Amino acid sequence: MSENSKIIQTGAEDIKWDLDFIYQGLNDPQLDLDLKNLVEKMSIFHQNYKGNLEKKLEEAIISFSEIKMLEVKIGAYLYLRQSENTSDVIVKAKIAQVEKILSQAQGEYLSFFILEVVALDEEILLQLYKENEVLNKYRPWLEHLRLFKPNLLSEPVEGALTKRGPFGANAWGEFFSEIEADLKFIFKEEKKTLTEMFHIISESKIATERALVLKIINDTLAGYFTKYSAQNLYMVSGALAVEVKERKYHHPMEEQNKSNRLTDKVVDILHRVVMTEASPLAKKYYRLKTAHLGQKILRWSDRNAPLSFTDTALLPWVEAQDIVIKAYESFSPTLAKIVAETFSSKRIHAPAISGKLSGAYNYSLVLPGNKPVSFTLLNYLGSNRDVMVLAHELGHGVHGLLAGEAQGVLMYHAPIALCETASVFGEMITFNFLKQQMLEKNNKEGLLALVMGKIDDILNTVVRQIGFSNFERRLHGMDERYQSWQEVKKYSVEELDQMWLKTLSELYGDEGEIFTYQDASHLWSYVPHFHRPFYVYGYAFGELLTHSLNAVRPNLGDRFEPLYLELLKSGDTKDVVELLKPFGLDPTSSAFWSDGVSICLGTLVKEAENLSRELGVII
Repeated sequence: MSENSKIIQTGAEDIKWDLDFIYQGLNDPQLDLDLKNLVEKMSIFHQNYKGNLEKKLEEAIISFSEIKMLEVKIGAYLYLRQSENTSDVIVKAKIAQVEKILSQAQGEYLSFFILEVVALDEEILLQLYKENEVLNKYRPWLEHLRLFKPNLLSEPVEGALTKRGPFGANAWGEFFSEIEADLKFIFKEEKKTLTEMFHIISESKIATERALVLKIINDTLAGYFTKYSAQNLYMVSGALAVEVKERKYHHPMEEQNKSNRLTDKVVDILHRVVMTEASPLAKKYYRLKTAHLGQKILRWSDRNAPLSFTDTALLPWVEAQDIVIKAYESFSPTLAKIVAETFSSKRIHAPAISGKLSGAYNYSLVLPGNKPVSFTLLNYLGSNRDVMVLAHELGHGVHGLLAGEAQGVLMYHAPIALCETASVFGEMITFNFLKQQMLEKNNKEGLLALVMGKIDDILNTVVRQIGFSNFERRLHGMDERYQSWQEVKKYSVEELDQMWLKTLSELYGDEGEIFTYQDASHLWSYVPHFHRPFYVYGYAFGELLTHSLNAVRPNLGDRFEPLYLELLKSGDTKDVVELLKPFGLDPTSSAFWSDGVSICLGTLVKEAENLSRELGVII
């Protein structure tokens, strides 16, 4: 929370996760003992299995899984502790120590493993799958690894790269989180965090106040922070460019697409459909919002503005918890039980406090002994949007827990583009639960506010994230027509500002058409996802996919829930085509994505227009 402002009391102030069951603290002797044991396990793994995978593949995979679970235990604990206070020097020092030790050990002892896995003869593997039940279970993982065979380097090079990992471009991203968390914005003579400032923009009903807050944000980002962020992005794009060339990828997005188990064609279709079909719907919606706000043109700060009759009263934490549990219960008692256990087992860190990592995330993992566990970080300030964020992150949680139990540490984590499915679905069932309440009360104003709030969120997930992706593609060398890749270059802050504004206008209209982009030029600089190249399109992918999935729910009736639970349990064992086949959906076709846009945006925009007309607002 801010240093001088009054703390917003929601009851979330005391909602903090309990990490003691992992380690009792940074000085817990077990932490250092586990670190020592982990390095020893890696050394023994190297001795036992290097050159012997053909004969000992099953045993090697089981040993590798044990290494990964212990590695995750140490890494997760330190990351969760760092998220509580990104400036904690003791935690930072411990992380640096651990990363240095583990990167050295991984480079020395584990680099051979993936290389030898991909070098195994296909015929031998096929025979092993037939003869060995354990290896057949891990077949999806092994086959996915083997897709990267053309892109792997020699063992000495891979080992050296792993050892240098803690000192590469990723280190800039870690430092970025610390710098961003320390930013202070002066509003009404009070110091506020970036999270608090964006909370004001999304909750304030006063247009001039929203505009002032955005100006303060943009002005404060200017200077050292934008210069630092620009250099950070150059380090990220430059490092990836070297990887692409040396590993013989065809373009900078190929590695992420492969990791997502997606073809370039499907990813290109997603971007094209959002730009040609979702963008016009966005403009149509924002014209309606302009009329509701009584303005001729929207400022960029008005994009998420509440309507005049939107209930912006703070939702206490207990109420948010109750809403989300009941919403999940309305769809699946199985999922509702998992969500309730997450609350009761102290796996959530909810308060918005100074120094804490901004935003929200879910961290699901599999601990030694094949024990899945899930943690959720929030910055809860009591808005309706915060409730949706809670539902979203807990969707990730149920996904991780179900897949962790079914698949284990090597195959539980769904690819980025697919892991948004459960989170978006969690938001949807919460939205539908609240919508039903409004319908039962015949509260048309409340219903319209809810629907338009949901449209705001979908546009942020689909159109805004593809805008992010377009900025990112340009940053990594794609031409302005998004057709070919060129050499990466170093951009100045001014050039990045212009690139950013260009990607905004491509999707939201030219300056003055719908929006004025005043005080929006530096907003690229605070987006942490750009430090993880091509992560962002997964949000749009997951949103549209999940709406298409939900659209077939009435046709499947009672069969839908068990099919959906099986989808979540699949983790990283299937690609999107395999996952959606039981639902009768084909994500390789343009029609699938067009239908997704029509279902999630077209239907809701039409509903908002009809409700607005009933309330006397017409565009």
